[in-house]
Amino acid sequence: MSGVLLLSIQALIYFGVMTALLAARKSYGVGLFVCALGVMHFLETYLAAVFFIELPFGLLSPGSTVLFSGKLMMFLLLYIREDAEVVRQPIYGLLIGNILLVVLALVLRFQTAVKMPGYAPDLAFLDQIGILMVWGTLLLFVDCIALIMLYERMARLLKRNVLASAFVASAVVLTFDQLMFYPVLNWVTGTPFSALLGGWVAKMGAAAVYSALVALYLSFGEPAPSKRRSLADIFQALTYRNRYEDLLARSLVDEVTGVKNRAAFEQTCREWLERKSPDGRPITVAMADVDRFKAINDQYGHAAGDAVLRAVGLTLARHVRDGDTVFRYGGEEFAILLRGLDHPEALEIADRLRVAVATEVQPLDGRPVTVSVGVASSAYGAGDLRGLLDKADKRLYDAKRLGRNRVVGETAPA
Repeated sequence: MSGVLLLSIQALIYFGVMTALLAARKSYGVGLFVCALGVMHFLETYLAAVFFIELPFGLLSPGSTVLFSGKLMMFLLLYIREDAEVVRQPIYGLLIGNILLVVLALVLRFQTAVKMPGYAPDLAFLDQIGILMVWGTLLLFVDCIALIMLYERMARLLKRNVLASAFVASAVVLTFDQLMFYPVLNWVTGTPFSALLGGWVAKMGAAAVYSALVALYLSFGEPAPSKRRSLADIFQALTYRNRYEDLLARSLVDEVTGVKNRAAFEQTCREWLERKSPDGRPITVAMADVDRFKAINDQYGHAAGDAVLRAVGLTLARHVRDGDTVFRYGGEEFAILLRGLDHPEALEIADRLRVAVATEVQPLDGRPVTVSVGVASSAYGAGDLRGLLDKADKRLYDAKRLGRNRVVGETAPA
């Protein structure tokens, strides 16, 4: 039986079993599919290192041609049927698992093995496989992300033609993988150069076969859902960048009030100072302080105090313009950053915020909740927001001294 026919049979068996597990995820979960991918990883690496066949165009390994190329296409198919958040889990899991394999193999060096009759552990071979598995997994990590990104790019250019998009993307990625994997394979096992060309030709054939199978599966099995996410969004999801940005965003939000916190204000101050040049727009910092807040805490308790702060923060955020920002600066103080207003306009906005708090925040036993506000403005977009904050803070204390529930600004722009 010819080598090409055997490779084709292996590819059909592999694709059939893996897509059956993929389809079964609706009943049994995606774990069956992911575990099968992980188990096959050792076999494909082992075969890629030691098992080759010869065809007219050169040497090739079924492990690399059928199993590795197939695994890459399975990741693409999982992405197409699910999303980037699902497919990234086995990608990172394989990477971590294979690094763990090498670490544990190194620890074995410190143990004394009992010699068994007729068999001795080949730790040198384990080292070779470990090197190839880790390098192969690192390449797989890059390959999967590149394949998905290239597929999405080609799908946009080729009007969602699955067959053409999958083939172009997989051909490019498998070419890259062959060029990157062969030098390490040659260094570890001494594999001859003919395996580089033979393996590449075989992988191009695998790209064509698997792309056709993927297109058939999506046509007659599970249709490909339409995806409208941007390429940047997909890349961020695949690399967990979105998780980092979500975590960063949450870290800059005050838990009690739901507005930005002091850390966010400090970050804004740094960004403002690092600007190459002022933007020319006026900038205003307003400091709002809840009047007699200590008495609220003392009389009604801290839970009621937190509820008042939350209501005040949300009211301020609801009534600022788009592009303006409310921060909880500390305690019962809020800093409000207003852009593009001259000083009289900023005072009008600040007074509107004061009135909104007095009328919309629920009174406590008939006594309205009010704020005092100090305002400081810069006519040319000054870089030092902390300087404006200090001036606004002084005007805030003037408002307190003059009877509270009022707005006091600089007599002239800062």
